[in-house]
Amino acid sequence: MFESEAGFTAHLFVLEPGVVRIAILSGQHFSFGRTWSIAPGLDDVAENGRDRFDTSGFSTPPFEIVEEQDRTIVATDALRVTISHIGFHCVWEMATTNGWREIAHDRQTQAYNFGWWGSKIHHYLARRPTERYYGLGERSGDMDRALRRFRLKGTDAMGYSARTSDPLYKHIPFYITQDAAAGTAFGIFYDTYSDCEFDFGAEISNYHGPYRSFIADSGDLDYYVIAGPVLPDVVRRFTWLTGKPALLPKWALGYSGSTMSYTDAPDAQARMADFIEKCRAHDILCDSFHLSSGYTSIGLRRHVFHWNREKFPDPAEFVRSYHAAGIRLCANIKPCLLADNPLFEEARTNRLIVCDAAGEPIWTQFWDGLGAYVDFTNPAARKWWGDHVTSALLEHGIDSTWNDNNEFEIVSPDAVAHGFDGPLAAQDCKPLQSLLMMKTSRDAQREFSPERRPFLVSRAGAAGMQRYVQTWSGDNFTSWETLRYNIKMGLGLALCGVSNAGHDVGGFAGPAPDPELFVRWVEAGIFMPRFSIHSWNSDKTVNEPWMHSDATPTIRALIALRYSLLPYLYDLMWRHHHDCEPIWRPTFFDFPDDPRCWDEADAYMLGANLLIAPVCAPGMREIEVYLTAGADWADFWSGSSFAGGQSIAVEAPLGRPIVFVRDTAAIPLNVAEQHFDRRADARAFAAFPPARGTVEAVCYEDDGESEAWRRGAHGFWTLKIDCADRLILRCGKKGPLPPASKTLAIVFRTCEKRPLEIVGGKLVSDKIAGNWRKAVIATDA
Repeated sequence: MFESEAGFTAHLFVLEPGVVRIAILSGQHFSFGRTWSIAPGLDDVAENGRDRFDTSGFSTPPFEIVEEQDRTIVATDALRVTISHIGFHCVWEMATTNGWREIAHDRQTQAYNFGWWGSKIHHYLARRPTERYYGLGERSGDMDRALRRFRLKGTDAMGYSARTSDPLYKHIPFYITQDAAAGTAFGIFYDTYSDCEFDFGAEISNYHGPYRSFIADSGDLDYYVIAGPVLPDVVRRFTWLTGKPALLPKWALGYSGSTMSYTDAPDAQARMADFIEKCRAHDILCDSFHLSSGYTSIGLRRHVFHWNREKFPDPAEFVRSYHAAGIRLCANIKPCLLADNPLFEEARTNRLIVCDAAGEPIWTQFWDGLGAYVDFTNPAARKWWGDHVTSALLEHGIDSTWNDNNEFEIVSPDAVAHGFDGPLAAQDCKPLQSLLMMKTSRDAQREFSPERRPFLVSRAGAAGMQRYVQTWSGDNFTSWETLRYNIKMGLGLALCGVSNAGHDVGGFAGPAPDPELFVRWVEAGIFMPRFSIHSWNSDKTVNEPWMHSDATPTIRALIALRYSLLPYLYDLMWRHHHDCEPIWRPTFFDFPDDPRCWDEADAYMLGANLLIAPVCAPGMREIEVYLTAGADWADFWSGSSFAGGQSIAVEAPLGRPIVFVRDTAAIPLNVAEQHFDRRADARAFAAFPPARGTVEAVCYEDDGESEAWRRGAHGFWTLKIDCADRLILRCGKKGPLPPASKTLAIVFRTCEKRPLEIVGGKLVSDKIAGNWRKAVIATDA
């Protein structure tokens, strides 16, 4: 601890060799002494959060400390900080093979607000021209945030521009600095729930030199420095720091239907039944439907936990009809009670909503009226919410909750939250309310069905939200520009620990997508962790797989491709949970040594082994694709091999997304024939073996829905192929509970004609089926 004559204190925590934290307080105590964002390697935090002085869960390694007259030096094996006693100026260095390398230093002039600029929290770092900045969750525009300014203030930004709009929905005050000249990377996480602003060089001053800044409206300066040395290390450590991502049920990766139009219609239950029949008629595979808030309406207003019995005469029977078709239901719930909500007076009387100091509700504009937010910092409100989730939804058979419109747009300075150690200014904990809403909804599902994995969706959230939910980029606008920049938004989220995400395919607000845009959006969407077609089109049309009759067969085939890839996506979701590995990521994550991967581009990696190049402009039937250096690649459709480090022209007909496979990898697939009313699962690996070398793959397996995996009920398929004049295949199983099937298929494109030799198993068949060569192997394991 350091202390100043003016009464400020600074605390330095050595948490891990590559994680050092500094907190600067205006006195001896934190203004808000708890956090819900820090959960090192954990699935969750306690209901009342974590004391900010608590270091449990960290290794707290040994470190060296050197005290000099005018400075203090603290060093671990990976990270060193030199602190000047004048102004608390910090210089950060990272250990490299060539010794210590400086990665950052505070601005030389007034790096912190020691009482000079009012009550806001300031932190200024010097800025180098070779630095790139990534992160802050879902942000508009290019992935590199350099020369831009962003405001983190949860906002219901319907119809936003994915290229320019700010602020948006989520609050993740974490970013990565990557130095192009040094090749090093580190992250900074500011643990605050206050509205805040980041500036990456948009602001320039003659008096301070080049700088970047963090300014929060209130609270304390509490920040973590996370060493690399490379960007993937930073991403994994930050994800671990804020908690393990949830392993959601497998059906969360399937197609999810949704639209505002169905539940807004006066005959909503009939419209919902028609969706099932259209899926059946067009043979569209579907696992879930997101039930929009129209089911809660009274007149034109939406009232959480109310069922409109004119639209839905029998909610339980309605749910049973969806379950009979194999479709789960995820019901929309909103945390703001309109003044005429039937439950409002109960919530007001029991102080379950955000009020002022006198107990009067803090009114906010919400949809078509004024309402007040449920106060999730109040234990009684959390119990009340969980009880209503159970009685209004779960007891009717609803499978999961869609936590929506939960940005908590509280603007009144008079708003007071219940708090945990006493009342809090409600403006200072809005993202915390979002987190606690998710946690409370999740806990209700767990209590109701302890052996079923909860599934939740949330639009807003804060650092650590990956512990609870799948998410999406909110109410996007229908345009080609949105398609392109939504992908960048999703990748930015993935670098901040929140990788189980996607977008409203086809666009939510604005005009209906034309057939070409819709097909291209579905081509991109089937490779995202969340795949949902959702809309509220201005012309009252609905984005549905069959909305353009000529394109329907193409959409059907694309969704079928998505379902064949579910084993690969599910394996990636497991790795996201187990290893804090992002499911999808920019190409520079896997190939940081390739300078071209740092250029702004549309292509990205799905896991370590698939390179996806979406078409994001109209009229394109051929695009140029850069194949990253550091690997060789095979075209998923033809099997043709290409050396990495080059750009090639690739045909891009509608309905055939551009996909390349790393030539040392095999992709887990479900090769069973599937139909809407007839599901099946047959495991296979798609392999594209090189002329010489080795292909290796692993695929995680469990029952996909229960919590038995936590008790060891899971296992892995393994595959190794030695490639020469013949292909030597070794298939196996490992883990506490190996997969139940006794056979495994290996599929190749028909251009692969080399003979097969099986080690540790028996070749059952080796046949051509369409464009695939399919070898079925009975394993000895």
